[in-house]
Formats: sequence, C-alpha cells, structure tokens
Amino acid sequence: MRSSATELSTGSKIRASSAFVHYIKRAFPIYLMILPGFLAIICFKYLPMFGVVISFQKYSPFRGVWGSKWVGFDHFVRLFTEQQFMTLLKNTLILNLIDICFYFPAPILFALILNEVRLRWFKSTLQTIVYLPHFISMIVVVGITVVLFASEFGGVNLLLESLGLPRYQGLNDPDQFRWIWLLQNIWKEVGWSAIIYLAALASIDPSLYEAAVMDGANRWRQIWHITLPSVANVILILFILRLGSFIDVGFEHIFLLQNPLNLAVSDVFDTYIYRVGVQQGEYSYTTAVGLFKSVVGLVLVLSANAIAKRSGREGVY
Repeated sequence: MRSSATELSTGSKIRASSAFVHYIKRAFPIYLMILPGFLAIICFKYLPMFGVVISFQKYSPFRGVWGSKWVGFDHFVRLFTEQQFMTLLKNTLILNLIDICFYFPAPILFALILNEVRLRWFKSTLQTIVYLPHFISMIVVVGITVVLFASEFGGVNLLLESLGLPRYQGLNDPDQFRWIWLLQNIWKEVGWSAIIYLAALASIDPSLYEAAVMDGANRWRQIWHITLPSVANVILILFILRLGSFIDVGFEHIFLLQNPLNLAVSDVFDTYIYRVGVQQGEYSYTTAVGLFKSVVGLVLVLSANAIAKRSGREGVY
C-alpha cells in the first residue's frame, strides 16, 4: 500500500512537471516577446527605487549613499512647512482635476463617436489623422503654439494687428495657461488614448445590438444600455490607474509653457523639483518631494481599487 501511494505521488509529480514543460515550450514566444519590456521595467523602475534612501539623508555625491549623514524625516518636515507648498499643491491639484474632468472623458467620447461611423474609408482616415499628433514631440507642439500666438512676432497676432484687432496675449495670461495646456493635451493624445476603448468596443457581441433593434431601441438607447456598460470596467480600471499619477502632471509640457508671467499658476511639484533639485543641487530634498508624490499616488490607487471592489466592480487587482 505504501509503495503504491509513493508510485502514485511520483507519477503525479512527473505528469505535473511534463505539463509545465509543455506549457513553457508552447508559451515561450510570448515570454520572449515580453522579456524586453520586463527587463526595462526592472532596470528603470524597480532598481532605481533604492535611491529613495537619500530622501532620509543629507546626501553628498562625494560621500555616496552609505557615507552620507542620516537626517530622518527632516526633508519631509521642510517640504510641508515650505512657504511654496500650498501653492504647488493647489496648482497641481487644479491641473489634475481639469485633466480628469475634461481630458479623461475625451478619448471615451471620441471612441464612441468613431464606433458609430459606418463608412470604413472615412473611419480609417479620421483615425489616422487623430493618431498622428501623438508622434509629434511636445517641444514641437509648444513651438508651433509660440510661433502662432507669441505676443510680439506670432503669426496670428500679426494678422490680428493688420486687421486692426487687439493682439492675443494668452501665452502670457495666467488665467488662460491651464486651458492652453489642456487643449494641447487633448489635441496631441486623444486619438492615441482612444485605442484601448476602441478595442473594448470591438469586443462587444453584435447580437446584443441586434436584440436591442428588435426591441425598438434607437442608437442613443443602444449606446446607453449596451455600449457604455460593456466598456465600464475598462473605463474604471484606467481611471484607477490615472489616480496613481494624480500629483504628477508631467514636467516637460508645463516647463515649456512656463514663463515669469504665468509662474503663479504653472509652478507644480515637477518644475519645483527641477528648479531646486537640478539647478540648486538639493538632491535629498527633491527626492523626498518625489517620494511624497509616489506615496500619495499609491494611496489613491489602493483606495480607489478597494472602493471599486466593494461596489462589485472589477478593480486593477
């Protein structure tokens, strides 16, 4: 009896091992395909996380990480007591709220509109035209905006002056900075961001629409009762992931649009890190600022995911 049980156990282990080897052989091309991305994430995302230790030090490049003096939470205390902290937080939150309220729904709306187009050639042409700005550098986008709307030599302002109309001063107007930033983001990324929604729309069972037509539902009813519920989980997951960068509005775009006249509304944590950390060499302090941003993003993602799971929706994990 004991020997037969041992043989059964050995046989099951051999079968499990054989099945595992077969699975690896079958899925090997897929693992090989994701290997470069996996290595890139390890090298550029996880390994550099060791550097956050300098946020608890008075880091000196000459002494290195292990030779620098430990200061505990001094840099975090300085951040929260900094005179500029509330301004930085307010500007960052306002830009992110504008982004979530206006930019986040834009790709969804574009995907829904494109999904209703029945002419294939028109749909393909429109997709290509809207995708193209994604491949244009933000430096070029801002450069075109400056060439067109610069207060002194901009083409639009020269035209307005020739027509006897007042010049457009939007690039120097703090009240218009946020909307210019938003419109450039929408123009550049709305087509590319819509790809995942278009993929989700393509996976909807056509028989659902056929049944709705039989019940007398018009296009609006079909969108409201079939299309939107079918992509709701995708929208929710992307929204949760978006919250992870709620304190991170990006450096390049803000920095390119920033000037002394709009600094009061354009100065955010990312530009502050560049100014203090890179230009003034306060690496430990700005690392603490970056760690603060990451912790806030992590808390928001975990909280939103927990709320989604409790409400019966699919979360990120």
